[in-house]
Amino acid sequence: MRFNITARHFKLSEELKAFTQEEASRLAKYYDGILDIEVILGWEKKNRTAEIKIAVYGTVLTATESSEDMHASVRAAVDKMERQLIKYKDKLRGFEHEKAAAPDAGAKG
Repeated sequence: MRFNITARHFKLSEELKAFTQEEASRLAKYYDGILDIEVILGWEKKNRTAEIKIAVYGTVLTATESSEDMHASVRAAVDKMERQLIKYKDKLRGFEHEKAAAPDAGAKG
C-alpha cells in the first residue's frame, strides 16, 4: 500500500504529517485490498480541507471534509472513508443483495 500526502498553500509540519499517517493507517483494518492512499490537505482563509482518495480494485473512493481545524478535518475525512470502505466491502461480498432479497422471499404474489 502506497501512501502520499500533499499540502496545498502551506508547509506541512512533521507533527501534522505523522498525525495524518496515523489516522489514515486505521483504514487498513477495514479493507485489505487498498492499493493507494492519497491525502490532500488544503489551507484556505478560514477553511482547512482534508481530501482522501483511496484506490481499491476497480474503483477510487473519495472523502472530503473541511473545518476550521486541520486535525478535525483529517479525523472527519477518515471517519467518512471508514463508512465508505465498509459499504464497499459489503457490496463486494453481496450482503446488500441478501438484505434486499430477504423480505421478498416470504411474500406471496
